[in-house]
Amino acid sequence: MPHGTTPGTWNNWAGNQSARPARVAVPSSAEEIGETVRRAAGQGQRVKAVGSGHSFTAIASAGDAVLVRPDALTAVRELDREAGTVTVESGLTLDRLNRLLAAAGLSLTNMGDIEVQTVAGATSTGTHGTGRESGSLAAQIRALEIVLADGSVRHCSPTENPGLFQGARLGLGALGVVSAITFGVEPAFLLTAHEKPMTFDAVLAEFDHLAAVNEHFEFYWFPHTDLCTTKRNNRSQGPAAPLPRFRSWLEDDFLSNTVWEGVCRVGRRVPAAIPSIAQVAGRAWSERTYTDTAYKVFTSPRRVRFIEMEYAVPREAGTAVLRELKALVERSDWRISFPVEVRVAPADDLWMSTANGRDSVYIAVHLYRGTTDPGYFTEVERLMTAYRGRPHWGKLHTRDAAYLADVYPHFGDFTALRDEVDPDRVFTNDYLRRVLGS
Repeated sequence: MPHGTTPGTWNNWAGNQSARPARVAVPSSAEEIGETVRRAAGQGQRVKAVGSGHSFTAIASAGDAVLVRPDALTAVRELDREAGTVTVESGLTLDRLNRLLAAAGLSLTNMGDIEVQTVAGATSTGTHGTGRESGSLAAQIRALEIVLADGSVRHCSPTENPGLFQGARLGLGALGVVSAITFGVEPAFLLTAHEKPMTFDAVLAEFDHLAAVNEHFEFYWFPHTDLCTTKRNNRSQGPAAPLPRFRSWLEDDFLSNTVWEGVCRVGRRVPAAIPSIAQVAGRAWSERTYTDTAYKVFTSPRRVRFIEMEYAVPREAGTAVLRELKALVERSDWRISFPVEVRVAPADDLWMSTANGRDSVYIAVHLYRGTTDPGYFTEVERLMTAYRGRPHWGKLHTRDAAYLADVYPHFGDFTALRDEVDPDRVFTNDYLRRVLGS
């Protein structure tokens, strides 16, 4: 069992969610998933599928349900170069997918900065990176195979069961168990990364320009300072010029994980030291440029465990929200060791996407594991919701169906689809009851 889980218990990556399912199933095909679902439904049990456990919410918590694990669903079913697609089973992890695609000379168009998630878990919760024109992983889906509450296996795409496809691409685990996904892919490409320190005011003054002229722009702000680190990733004709192996290990592994873990532990024990630590951490980032295979630039190792809240706010409100967030931190007595992460995304058409129908700025706040929240998440959430922010489905929030129905134009379409394909709520849990209603 992953992440230190003992037999009979499931824990997520961060350690803030756990469950004791009624039983665990490890099916090796869509048909076996169907048998598991029919058996559970016949016994009045609920069914929840999990991925790698990288969500911070209880979206995948099985409680007393039947837990479906994807360990045996990792095959690559088809790679169609002419169509520009790859079909993989739901339990394949993103890191394995990236390497398989790279070996075939192919690549996803965009992705987040962590690649330990399963493809179904990442897409079902709205995992995203940052992009001027390219959206979330779910926006790259071309077709799906999903097992519904009656145990039937359905295929869906823009031309086959299009209504189901519209909801299931980012389905929150509420519509069924995804068994396979077809992604759109493209020829492998290089990205040149340019990382540069800037001040908070300078970044916000240039934010719209930086987001417009770079294919992928993001930045990190260190609370208690005026220091930021910016990242600009753009396609390159090459040649590849990756960081020297030792420098990559030193900066992206040793300093960003081993040393950072120690720093966070010190901050947790001695909160008064955090502002000084933040000043040192913010100034430790130096300017650097390198060119490498896309997934190696998009992703980074993340071994320091934390909990996270992230909201998407309308693009036009982004800088105002960030200024208010900085002022909020400055007038509080909080001691926040983790930087605030800021990314962008274009509008998309996925019903339950945080970027549905509007260009968005993503603002993510974090606390080191084991740190008592001093009210930081509560006040940040109050700020985000004042701007009609939409919470990431896999990251901590307290929003309910009434709020979400107001900020998602297609919320009613999604819940109507749920009523159609899972009227008896075989796939529900406490989290889904809160965010979608009964």
